[in-house]
Parts: sequence; structure tokens; C-alpha cells
Amino acid sequence: MNITNDIIYIGQDDKDIRLFESQYETPDGMCYNSYVIMDDDIAIMDTSDSRTLAAWKEDLKKALNGKQPKYLVVHHMEPDHASGIGDVVEMFPDITVVCSAKAQAMMPLYFPNTKVADKTMVVKEGDSISLGKHQLQFFMAPMVHWPEVMVSYDATDKVLFSADGFGKFGTIDADLDDWACEARRYYFNICGKYGAPVSTLLKKASALEIEQILPLHGPILKGDMLAEALRLYSIWSKYDVEAEGVFIAYASIHGCTKEAAEKLADILKAKGCKKVAISDITREDLHEGVEDAFKYGKMVVAASSYDAGLFPPMYDFIHHLEIKAWQKREVAIIENGSWAPSAGRVMTEMFSKMKDVTIKGDLVTLRGRMKDSDIPALEALADAILG
Repeated sequence: MNITNDIIYIGQDDKDIRLFESQYETPDGMCYNSYVIMDDDIAIMDTSDSRTLAAWKEDLKKALNGKQPKYLVVHHMEPDHASGIGDVVEMFPDITVVCSAKAQAMMPLYFPNTKVADKTMVVKEGDSISLGKHQLQFFMAPMVHWPEVMVSYDATDKVLFSADGFGKFGTIDADLDDWACEARRYYFNICGKYGAPVSTLLKKASALEIEQILPLHGPILKGDMLAEALRLYSIWSKYDVEAEGVFIAYASIHGCTKEAAEKLADILKAKGCKKVAISDITREDLHEGVEDAFKYGKMVVAASSYDAGLFPPMYDFIHHLEIKAWQKREVAIIENGSWAPSAGRVMTEMFSKMKDVTIKGDLVTLRGRMKDSDIPALEALADAILG
């Protein structure tokens, strides 16, 4: 597949993988994008994951059509993009591996038996290499989302090779109409902690004339979708609220807490809340819950007490929010405990450690099944979270 006259796509779809990075559900599979720039000097742009490496090497050979590449550009050392570095060096002994200084330092960690580091050309911010008609300029993007990451810009075709930035779950041919949903889940679960570095990268990109973004995961972005992706990344990187609404996350053992969460959703809708999203985080994808927690500005958590603490699925969910730097949000809390309620205390302590997170309303405590006498407290909580 040709991206431009000179840029050939040699990435691979992995339609069988169901757990990316051993944790993220990928029902539609995953793609590992890679490209070849055909010019006087040929550059390979990243490699692929070990699961698809054999097919990737075959596609590389077809794209080269007997020609010898001069450069292998490594934007990111994570194995899903860099597993083929050693193979490329063995296939083309005279090749030069272009990377950041930190990437060079990482090479022996992944290729201890191959002298990859001896073949590297280290580039720094603003450096460039000429391929002939095409000139690649490099910009460092540390912590998006590893410290060695860089991106490159081809001014001839106005293309940005964006590493993991602007990626999404799914295959290369995924429906662009639904780009934001899986791109959002990807961003906040993988890059969410690193909003400031992403903002820095966006500032660098704003100075470039970009017609296409070529990420390492997901579809190529251009036209209206490119503009929308840039708009959303600006919101996400600053932890701003993307959509008005309330997200309710509940963790219920026997269904009693679930009943209260669903009742609160009804109350919120009756009070005029136009969007109420609700998730059972014990049975649904926790990472979808993380996505919704970042998407909306207001959240309610409802959980059972457990072992004098918090029901573990809710603990895991809030812990994920903490390590992904969830911030600038409002949260209300419901606990359930038949004889010694403790969930509210633990949740309050966890949220107190987060930046610019405001707890709204009074803690609502349930004892077993929800009763008519609990409704006024849920009404008051709804008023507080909507206020």
C-alpha cells in the first residue's frame, strides 16, 4: 500500500491478539505500522512485533525489490515496534540505525547478542538526514510514552511519523468514523500519565505543515480526521473535560450496590443530566472505565466494603486512575457495608492523593439492600454532583 508516491506501508495487522501489552482488550486486533521511504537513499521506518515479524520481513523485501536500504529509523524501542531491529541489521550489514541517544542505550537490553548499538547514528532535536528528494527532521518526544521516543517529519510529503502518538487499538483498516473511541481508550491507558510531554510534542507539531500523521498503531490520519485528532489530543493532554456528563462506576458483590448506582443514574436523568454513562467495573473492561473517567468531568463511584477495606475491583480501578494522573475532576462517593462500612474511607483517601480532584456532596452509606429511606441521600448526592 502506497501512502504517497515514495512512502510504502509495510505494517502488519494482528487480528488474533486479544490482550495488547498483556492487559488491554483488543477484540478487533492490533496493527504494528511500519513504512519504507523509497528515494536515492532508502529509509525503513520502524519494524514490527515478534508475532508478525516473519510476514513483515517478506513485505519489506517486496517493497525494496532488490534495493539496499541505507537507514533504519527507530522512533520507539518498545518491542511491538522494534523486535525486527536485529533481523534488519543481519539482513543488511551496512545499514545505519538512526535513533535517539536513549534508544541507543537501550539497544543492548533487547539485542544482547547483536552489535546493533555499533551501527547507530544518534540524532538530537532538530537534526536531519537527506534521502535525496526527502529530508527527515527529528524531534525528541521523551515520555510519549517512553524516554527514548522521537518523531520525524518529512517536509516533502508533509508527513509526520508520530511514534505511539495518535495511535489507537484495532487494525489499519479500522473505521475512521469511530476513531475517537478506541483512540481515547488507547491514549488515557497508555499515554495518560504523560500529558505535559504530549503537550510539548503538540507545540512542536504546530510549527510544521502536516498533511498526514503516520502513527505506529491505528489508521493514518489526514483531512478532517487529522484536524479532529489534533483537537482531541489538545484536550486530552491538558486533562480538560471532553464531554459534559456524569460517569458512574460501580463494583457490587451481590447486586445491592448495583441497584443503588442504577437508581442514582435514573435520578440524575430526571434532574436534567443529558448524559449519564454507567459501568459495572467488575464485569466490564476496566480500561473502558478509565477512558470514561477522563472523558467526563464528573464521576460517581459506588462500591462494597470488603475485608475492612474496599472491594478489590474498585480499588484496582481507582488505582489505575491514580497512576494515569486522573485530575481536574469532581467525584461523589457511595459505599455499602452491612456491619462495618469501610469502602468510603478508603476511596476518600485514594482520591485525596490526586491533583485537583474535588469530592462533592456527603458520603452516602448503604447497609445491604437499598431502602426507601436511602433515596433522599441519593437525591442530595445527585444535586451535589450536578451543582
